[in-house]
Amino acid sequence: MALIHRATIRPTKAELLDEWVPTQPWGEPGLEIVGAFRFDDPDGEVGIETHVVVTAGGHLLQIPLTYRGAPLVGADPFLVCTMEHSVLGRRWIYDATGDPVYAQVLASVLSGRAAQADEYVEGVDAPREPSVRVTSGGTSGRDLRPDDTDVSAAWDASTTVVEAGGLRIVLCRRLAVQGAAAAHELTLTGTWSGGSEPFLLAYVA
Repeated sequence: MALIHRATIRPTKAELLDEWVPTQPWGEPGLEIVGAFRFDDPDGEVGIETHVVVTAGGHLLQIPLTYRGAPLVGADPFLVCTMEHSVLGRRWIYDATGDPVYAQVLASVLSGRAAQADEYVEGVDAPREPSVRVTSGGTSGRDLRPDDTDVSAAWDASTTVVEAGGLRIVLCRRLAVQGAAAAHELTLTGTWSGGSEPFLLAYVA
């Protein structure tokens, strides 16, 4: 379960994405947020949220972030910014592809052992409808459990490859419709309002 606090944050998520995304190899300026989805950290310590944005050039991009209450040791190259949160205090925002908790959780989702988190707004009893709905193609029964201390990431203009404990996950930064998913055993796809077909988000290489 993901609890959404009624809070003031500085910078806003739109502001931090506008500042950081164009500096990345796969990034572009002129962003508009299409939607987002969340995963649960089993230990309840790390917030995991993935944004889908459309650029001024018409490209769809995927940006997973992790939110932490303290710096992640050894992850300075993945630090996006710090955020002041009126409820939780200072938060350290990371490109999730360099965060071992994200690697573990994404592996669980891809293998079908975990799913998208239900989103609850503080003070509301029922979950809200997520703006992006994701589906795992994990049906092989493979038990993917990456080493939680050894994560690396490599970028190009359209993907980020996350390697953790012998597991290789390809995260699609520039999104295309699901067609390519048939070539992979374990996949994650997403849909949102205005998109008639699923988009491939990630797969195990």
